[in-house]
Amino acid sequence: MRARMLLWTGVLLCAAGAVMLLVVAVVDLGKADQTASVTGGVVGLVGLALALYAQFGPPSTPPARSGVNASGDGAIAAGGNIGVASTGGGVTGGGTAPTPPSPTPAPPPGTLRQPGNVNASGKGSIAAGGDIGSASTGN
Repeated sequence: MRARMLLWTGVLLCAAGAVMLLVVAVVDLGKADQTASVTGGVVGLVGLALALYAQFGPPSTPPARSGVNASGDGAIAAGGNIGVASTGGGVTGGGTAPTPPSPTPAPPPGTLRQPGNVNASGKGSIAAGGDIGSASTGN
């Protein structure tokens, strides 16, 4: 909500600046040239300051997971991605394990992912807050 309000504030300020420059240009073209030069310089410095703040400002912290719970014989729960998970009793070694999944792409700027609870309950259940590459619950 805050980002949307800032966006519309910026749009309205740009529109007001354009109208002001048009009015000044009609009255005195020389004055409009000077006004546009000063306005462009100020806007450029503000843009530089915002870019530096975005690059070097305080780091954003990801929201904490509200809960990861596994209950039951052989239950697996993970707050993030799971590469390979097996809850079956008849798993034997050998062979190659499947490659873990690629990370989930980041959400678009301005959106927050709100992770919920990750619960695996019951015998051999598997749950993940992210991607699951390979999962086996049988023998």
